[in-house]
Amino acid sequence: MNSEFVSWDQALRLFDEGATPLHELGIRADARRKELCGDEVFYNVNSHINPTNVCQYRCALCAYSCDADSPKAYRMSLEEMLATARTAAEAGCREVHIVSGVDPVLPYSWYLEIVREIHRAFPRLLIKAFTAVEIAWMAEISHQTPSHVLEQLKEVGLSTLPGGGAEILVDSVRQKICAKKPMSDVWLDVHRAAHRLGIPSTASILYGHIETFEDRVTHLFKLRDLQAETGGFLALIPLAFHPAGAQLPLGNKKLTSAADDLRMIAAARLILHNFRNIKAYWISLGVSTAQIALAYGANDLDGTVRQEKIHHDAGSLSPQCLTIEELEHLIREAGRVPVRRDSLYRAV
Repeated sequence: MNSEFVSWDQALRLFDEGATPLHELGIRADARRKELCGDEVFYNVNSHINPTNVCQYRCALCAYSCDADSPKAYRMSLEEMLATARTAAEAGCREVHIVSGVDPVLPYSWYLEIVREIHRAFPRLLIKAFTAVEIAWMAEISHQTPSHVLEQLKEVGLSTLPGGGAEILVDSVRQKICAKKPMSDVWLDVHRAAHRLGIPSTASILYGHIETFEDRVTHLFKLRDLQAETGGFLALIPLAFHPAGAQLPLGNKKLTSAADDLRMIAAARLILHNFRNIKAYWISLGVSTAQIALAYGANDLDGTVRQEKIHHDAGSLSPQCLTIEELEHLIREAGRVPVRRDSLYRAV
């Protein structure tokens, strides 16, 4: 198989155990990882802020979001968010990751204020904030283009865009799992606009629900094509679906297996020849599977994370936080070299 380009038929075979046994796939993906990245594995010291779980979209796959009148609904004040950012800064974090529900009553100025005030108070914290879905909503309520919204967020301190909200970039699937959310082209267009403005981003894929292997390949090919156009993606983050609390009418109610998780990581490494970094997100995969994924094409373990809500509300049993020492031990135990990074994948 050409290590620089995987065709549609070849990509589908990567998801077929009969055509490509998992062990063989892992060897291929690990060789590609070593070719691109050597033995270095990235991690960062980061913290999450999820300002509100109130969301107008109420996607069938989401256990985190709720209506405003729900007993579990919350909205963080700016003071609470600044306190969380302060705790992160004092703990040595270099990144704060901000995503939340799309609350229909919060004004556009609310989003700008969050970024402006956290950046002003803690300029050493790089701000990775707002999914493409949130950016599209800001554009709608402010009567601007996504590009203008991104320009203004960049001016007040936005560094990078997270990859959330992509789910599966196949509209027939989105109509079933997140029907009210913007469709595939909107997600791609927002990231295209960010890249053109010099705002890099990550990409994600949510797998293990109702999608087919063909849907996974379609999704990855769309990411590969946009990366060829802009070069703005820093990494791919495969996210295993957690079914607890989801309301999918046709959904799989079982957790993904470790074999499926590792196959997803390895296939992505081979299909996305123009992505340098593939993340094994331990919050989603679990710590043990994430560590094994370092032998299946992954070269990034994410980071300390701290106070993540979305995957834990969906049923993740992973810890709320890993220490630097724990992350480095996991990486070394896997035979790799730990490298602390910032949001832009620069060694710290």
